Amino acid sequence: MKILAIDTTTNTLCLGVYDDGKVYAYSLESGRKLSGLLMATIKNVLDALELKPSEIDYLACGVGPGSFTGLRVGLSTIKGLAFSLNKPIVAVPTLDILAENAEGFNSDYIIPAIDAKRNLIFCSIYKRGNKGIKRVSPYMLLSENEFVSKIKNKALVLGDALNLYQQSLSKRAKNAVLLDKDYWKLNPANLLALSLQRIKKREVTDTFKVKPIYLYPQECQVKK
Repeated sequence: MKILAIDTTTNTLCLGVYDDGKVYAYSLESGRKLSGLLMATIKNVLDALELKPSEIDYLACGVGPGSFTGLRVGLSTIKGLAFSLNKPIVAVPTLDILAENAEGFNSDYIIPAIDAKRNLIFCSIYKRGNKGIKRVSPYMLLSENEFVSKIKNKALVLGDALNLYQQSLSKRAKNAVLLDKDYWKLNPANLLALSLQRIKKREVTDTFKVKPIYLYPQECQVKK
C-alpha cells in the first residue's frame, strides 16, 4: 500500500509518504509561498522515492481547522490529484494530528491548540485510554477565556496558540502542562498513522464528498 499525505493548514507544509511499511516524512516552512511550492515539492518527493503518482493508492489530507487559505490550497490540490488519478481520499482532522504529538507523556487529557487569529483558538479535547487517544469534545473555536474554562486538571496543552497565550495560561491554568515548541508542529508520521487507521476502517471518501472543517461563522467565509 502506498499513501501520499499532506497538511497545509499551518505555516509548515507537512508531507508524508507511506510505501509498504516504510514511512518518509518531510516538513517545509512554506508560509505565503505554499501555493507555488506544494506541487513542486510533491513531485520532488515522489521523484526522490522513485514513485509515480499512478502508483499511489490513497491520497490523505489534513482538513483543518487551520489557516483558511492553506486549507483551501491543500485540499484543492489533493482533490485535483484524486480526480485525475481516480484515487480515494482520506480526510484527517488537523487537531487529531497535533494531539498525537503528546504520545509518550503521562496525562489523561490532551488539548491541542492552534492560533485561529482574531484572538481566537482552534482546539479540541482528547482523553488517553487503553486504545490510544480519543477525542471527547467537538472541534471548537474559542476565546482565551472560553479556552481556559475547558482545560482539565493537569491536561497537556500544545500547539502554536501558545505563542500568544503561554504566559497568560501559565498564570490562569496552573494545573495545565504546557509543552514547548518542539511539540507544536504537525508530524507527517502521525498524519500517515491516522490515515492508515482510517483506511483499515474503510473511512475514505472521494473528490466530491471530502469537506474541510471550517469553524468560523458563515459571514467570515468565502461567499459563492
